[in-house]
Amino acid sequence: MSDSSLQAVRRQHHEDPVLNRSLVRGVEILRAFRPGADQLGNGEIAERTQLSRATVSRLTQTLVECGLLEHDRVRRTYRLATPVLSLAHAMRAGSPVLNAIAPLMRAMAEKMRINVGLATADRDEMVYLESFRFNRKVALRSVVAGQRVPMELTSLGRAYLAVVDDAQRQALLEQFCRRRSTDSRHLLDEIDAAKLSVDTKGYCAASWQPEVVAMATPLVLPDRPIYVLNVSVRTTASMSETQKQLGSPLLELREKAKTALLTADA
Repeated sequence: MSDSSLQAVRRQHHEDPVLNRSLVRGVEILRAFRPGADQLGNGEIAERTQLSRATVSRLTQTLVECGLLEHDRVRRTYRLATPVLSLAHAMRAGSPVLNAIAPLMRAMAEKMRINVGLATADRDEMVYLESFRFNRKVALRSVVAGQRVPMELTSLGRAYLAVVDDAQRQALLEQFCRRRSTDSRHLLDEIDAAKLSVDTKGYCAASWQPEVVAMATPLVLPDRPIYVLNVSVRTTASMSETQKQLGSPLLELREKAKTALLTADA
């Protein structure tokens, strides 16, 4: 997240009398840890969170005492501790959405020998909640639950942007333009085209990795976050050919997922 976005988040938290500022800052520290940044010192955490080093030092010590961070005294760094993984497992095991939709996703992935995923938004990124990988060809990378992908570049993110409310969409677009100023016009055109595709076809497609075509459709239900289903395949076929092959099955999966969730809520 950009510095200006972080400042906006902190300003919102500061002005909200309901939120506990220390807790919010502690959560921001936990958010600073990502794949490739598994060990961070207080200075790095301060830079990533835009918090003062004194605040970071106090809160990292507290998080160590709570068991959510481990302290490497030799390297003077911190890493996420085991209970964080336990929290993630509890979330996945108890998720009514995953319990309802995951069997449908697995069945489709096995039947069509493709990759099927489910994600939702976290700020300006998409986070996979589940992913079944059954592609005939070995992909260059594997996707697992918890993995983050760029919202603005992926079919997942663009399908989400197609249905999110106008104010939030505009705020995100402005953030993407600041981050990718050199090609922002082209990026906005692609996002607009994806929205038109979702509005007319029910899904959008993107190919942000070589020879990988991904398609996504938003799953919108009352009183739930916006979820996005996607399918992807490693192929040399054109994007239009892939859409003809996978468009209908993807939309069928969405309708089955809606029915399963509505049944679970009944």
